[in-house]
Amino acid sequence: MKHQVARIHPADNVLVALVDLPIGTEVPWENGYVTTTEAIPAKHKLSPLGLSVGQPVTMYGVLVGKAKADIRPGGRLTTANMQHATNSYDEQGHQRAAWQAPDVTAWQDRTFQGYHRADGRVGTANYWLVIPLVFCENRNIQVLQDALITDLGYARRKNYQPETRKLVELMQAGRSVEEILSADLEAGEDTARSQRPFPNVDGIRFLSHEGGCGGIRQDAQTLCGLLAGYITHPNVAGATVLSLGCQNAQASMLQDEIAKRDPHFSKPLYILDQQKLGTEETLISTALRQTFAGLMIANQARREPAPLKALNIGLECGGSDGFSGISANPALGHVSDMLVALGGSVILAEFPELCGVEQELVDRSVDQPTAERFSSLMKAYGDSAVAVGSGFDMNPSPGNIRDGLITDAMKSAGAARKGGSSPVVAVLDYPELVTKPGLNLLCTPGNDVESTTAEVGSGANIVLFTTGLGTPTGNPIAPVIKVASNTALANRMPDIIDVNTGTVIDGEETIEQAAERILDYVIKVASGEEEIAAVRHDQTDFIPWKRGVSL
Repeated sequence: MKHQVARIHPADNVLVALVDLPIGTEVPWENGYVTTTEAIPAKHKLSPLGLSVGQPVTMYGVLVGKAKADIRPGGRLTTANMQHATNSYDEQGHQRAAWQAPDVTAWQDRTFQGYHRADGRVGTANYWLVIPLVFCENRNIQVLQDALITDLGYARRKNYQPETRKLVELMQAGRSVEEILSADLEAGEDTARSQRPFPNVDGIRFLSHEGGCGGIRQDAQTLCGLLAGYITHPNVAGATVLSLGCQNAQASMLQDEIAKRDPHFSKPLYILDQQKLGTEETLISTALRQTFAGLMIANQARREPAPLKALNIGLECGGSDGFSGISANPALGHVSDMLVALGGSVILAEFPELCGVEQELVDRSVDQPTAERFSSLMKAYGDSAVAVGSGFDMNPSPGNIRDGLITDAMKSAGAARKGGSSPVVAVLDYPELVTKPGLNLLCTPGNDVESTTAEVGSGANIVLFTTGLGTPTGNPIAPVIKVASNTALANRMPDIIDVNTGTVIDGEETIEQAAERILDYVIKVASGEEEIAAVRHDQTDFIPWKRGVSL
């Protein structure tokens, strides 16, 4: 049964509106009722007892802000009457009870069909990469893409040229601007895919970026670490790398980073130096032949059964709304706990969106060095944001605020629920590799694409991405499963949503039931049995994080 409001934690002094509440609506509060004194839109928060200036606002059992103006009983929390605030935290941590892992008996013998790699990891896909070491090679990457993608059967994007042709015809026929704006046009068609000569290769991914030279030398080192994470990734069969030759990000630097991640690296890897090879024709011709040869090798891979502990799931959110923290994110949290109980790995990133829940994560750390590393990275990141005139409090986007996420602490408390309740086994700095099963924290910005890019670079072979407003984000090599927090979004944007957890808000399903449904879907995607929306749309977002620039 669908309820009007939700109180997320017994210690909370606010309620979340699950439906639009007109002024004068009676809603339950503790042993009685409170009447709304203004209209409360769904996803927004109301104060049942009222708040005076300076009083704390508690959600998810933690401080998420303070009243900066008096709020009447039954009144709505807004940016005009509430401001960001969090509690300080003790780096030494507090004693916690032993973790109670969920019962995963029914999942113990489940497997997925994956690609087993020489380093022991298992891929959920099989891609070939074409990568530039420096932005100067982006054009040549595009030339290679134009030469390879269609004839090898990997073109996926919808073709809207018929619509453009129709518009030109209307203009040439003398139609007015108003007539053109209201004209019926032919629907775009999916680009026809020819027969693939490499049926066991899921695609060729052509990355581009704006780094590799200029800036500080550490930027080049970090970029090479990220690219090495993609080349050594279990979803990748091999790579072609284009280098200009004189840039900061040298081929030797990339090879060193590859060796750090896989000392016995044996995948086919072709590195071409344009300044050594000479003409564009020589570079492209050589790259084409070598890439084609690599695809022949990659096509020899076959899917074989793998245990669920071989899954490494990145936990991500973007375009969050006021329901994300009470439906999609806790559902992912339960998936996270289930996978950890099965021996798998999960990655919780977006450090600006862990602001306010530091104490919980410190307390969950398996040892003091892990807790101290988390604290150190959080403080350094926060200080760097303040140093350039920003801060974690500026993280919420206009869309977040419009849909009820008033402060960064409120957004963070909901976002952190993706990480479930299991112990924190490791804290990684970008772009380090996940090496331990369990919950790993990875220092990344809150920016959706930068963080997703980083999680995959650290080894995530699938990403679960929650959204309340809708976002098409994908990744070049790892499936990004889009999870809607509300049914209205799932119905409005079905072309980009894979799973709907609005069923929790609608009272049709528990968080645990939604989590089990998500994990079952993950197994199908990991086995190549389900094609997700981002893959259908050829959505291959890739943005390396330049430290200190992004929240």
